[in-house]
Amino acid sequence: MALHFYKTMLCYGVLPNKFTYPFVLKACAGIGGLNLGKSVHGFVVKLGFEDDLHVQNTMIHMYCCCEGEVEFARKVFEGSPKSDSVTWSAMIGGYARSGRSAEAVGLFREMQVVGVCPDEITMVSVLSACTDLGALELGKWLESYVDRMKITKSLELCNALIDMFAKCGDVDKAMKLFRRMSMRTIVSWTSVIDGLAMHGRGLEAVSLFDEMIEEGVAPDDVAFIGVLSACSHSGLVDKGHYYFNSMEKNFGIVPKIEHYGCMVDLLSRAGLVKEALEFVRNMPIEPNQIIWRSIITACHARGELKLGETISKELIKSEPMHESNYVLLSNIYAKLLRWEKKTKVREMMDMKGMKKIPGSTMIELNNEMYEFVAGDKSHDQYKEIYEMVDEMGREIKRAGYVPTTSQVLLDIDEEDKEDALHRHSEKLAIAFALLNTNPGTPIRIVKNLRVCEDCHSATKFISKVYNREIVVRDRNRFHHFKNGLCSCRDFW
Repeated sequence: MALHFYKTMLCYGVLPNKFTYPFVLKACAGIGGLNLGKSVHGFVVKLGFEDDLHVQNTMIHMYCCCEGEVEFARKVFEGSPKSDSVTWSAMIGGYARSGRSAEAVGLFREMQVVGVCPDEITMVSVLSACTDLGALELGKWLESYVDRMKITKSLELCNALIDMFAKCGDVDKAMKLFRRMSMRTIVSWTSVIDGLAMHGRGLEAVSLFDEMIEEGVAPDDVAFIGVLSACSHSGLVDKGHYYFNSMEKNFGIVPKIEHYGCMVDLLSRAGLVKEALEFVRNMPIEPNQIIWRSIITACHARGELKLGETISKELIKSEPMHESNYVLLSNIYAKLLRWEKKTKVREMMDMKGMKKIPGSTMIELNNEMYEFVAGDKSHDQYKEIYEMVDEMGREIKRAGYVPTTSQVLLDIDEEDKEDALHRHSEKLAIAFALLNTNPGTPIRIVKNLRVCEDCHSATKFISKVYNREIVVRDRNRFHHFKNGLCSCRDFW
């Protein structure tokens, strides 16, 4: 409607001024209207308003809100003759929202160097980037920076701090901050419930969800995703059914595809593959590909390989350009030792120009982020890292570790499979940490994919042999390894 009035204004020959354009650009940002935004940008230049600070700031925000246009926003940012905290916040927020978290943090550091003071909006964006990176030490520093600089702790900033601590591996700190808050929103409650769910503390998460309702805070659909995820990560099947059924019955919330997905995930993780399949067939809405992939993953884990093969083939027919579908089918053929069929699937991927997402692991050390991929030799210390990996392998074998070579889905001999397992990115990151941190200090790493069975087993032994607490955040949850045990109790 705002854009409609802007166009009408032009039709009547009324010239906009510098106060008009920030609102017009916000409207373009609101609908992601890139072409219209570029047209407005042209008018801004033509009318000579491009040097106005408010117009510039909103221009940066507009480009950041349009998918794939962060680089254009950066050009506007670089070309700004003057800037303030809003200018920097807009650009940092754009990087954070587009998943370019390292660049968001880097720009925040530049902001400090040039002496521009951040405000609470800047800090929310930087904390979001920090959360994405899993950079706990940086997050702690940001919390102390907020206190030191006396930045207003708005409700949104407090929620961002809670979310950061929960998702960077310190859910107890998140709980402390939550309990200290004088006022809470549904976002505050949901952030902690999600955090507890990710850490496998399902009973605490459902207890907090019940407490929220008793406090008179009505759950929304996002809160229900949190509590259902908590049930899924902790195998609380009956609780999951109860909360799912209560959504519409007690709160008038019609379940969305995400809630059905949580239930399928819950049943699949609990090994109830047939029940999960029956649940999908009885859904009142069409299941999406994510739900079918959950079923296939469960089939792979529970040995229902023929069923998994059938569903994978159907999924490829309906979604022929999604690489995950081919990877799932390839993995099933590998488990069935049908190497020729596995090779054909990989060839199909190559023909379509698809690539499997490589596993990578990030670790924060001395406020720097380091990334490793399987077989990585790009690091300056790679020789020492590989020597440490070999040492780790020898030591944990003495302690009883047996490599899970079935996780190597390649037609190679057992010795080569063991070697491939040793080069997984998690093990390289842990070896790097053992080389560069003091004995007894915790190790925290972030994996972009689900942690594999062998790395999970090996990390339990490493935590015991080297007397280290090791915290691993994978794509789905946290694993806290200590004294040879994992917080997930081998349920993930």
